[in-house]
Amino acid sequence: MTKPADPIAGLRMPLSEAMETQRSIRRLSPDPVDDEIILRLIELGTKAPTGSNFQNWEFVVIKDQTLKARIGTLYEQAWKIYGRAGRALRKGDEAAARSMAAVEWQIEHFEEVPILIVACLRGSRAPFLPVPPVVAATYYGSIFPSIQNILLGARAMGLGAGIVTLPLWSTTRIRRLLKMPIAVLPCAILPVGWPIGRYGPTHRRPPGEITHLDTYGNMPWKT
Repeated sequence: MTKPADPIAGLRMPLSEAMETQRSIRRLSPDPVDDEIILRLIELGTKAPTGSNFQNWEFVVIKDQTLKARIGTLYEQAWKIYGRAGRALRKGDEAAARSMAAVEWQIEHFEEVPILIVACLRGSRAPFLPVPPVVAATYYGSIFPSIQNILLGARAMGLGAGIVTLPLWSTTRIRRLLKMPIAVLPCAILPVGWPIGRYGPTHRRPPGEITHLDTYGNMPWKT
């Protein structure tokens, strides 16, 4: 895919087009991404809804190749377990095989990704105590709308991006690497760069197959 002459102008893309052609892009060129573009993405992230208007996002932008390589090692360690299980569970699934191949490519080239954005939340949480799902959903409710804004902005500007969480299997190690205080929780990593390949329409199940009316199992729109 050719790098746009004016990426920020791409934000004029119709929202529906960005949403309908958005996908995780894991194969990224090592070509640099301007600071102006990254800061604009983060600015878009801060426009997302935030619980009680706390605005408790924090973002760590990583360019240092040594740091990227060390995070990549954590990614690889987790993938050895997760990937093995995924291949066993989805044996014969060609779409899953392509997705896993893309992940493996990303792991092999992780330190070459031009930018990693670590999306974090600032504020207390009891990570070692069992909590009801609603508590976890409330806690993370500010960061994932913000991440989606960043991903849609990246799509509109012609950048490749996606969500990576496997390197965060040890938040203690990530905190040490990035010198994070205990009050800041890393929630996701967004590798960002110019894509190798192209965006295109995604293929999903029709909404009628996943939508229930009033009670679960009542699916009047299913064809």
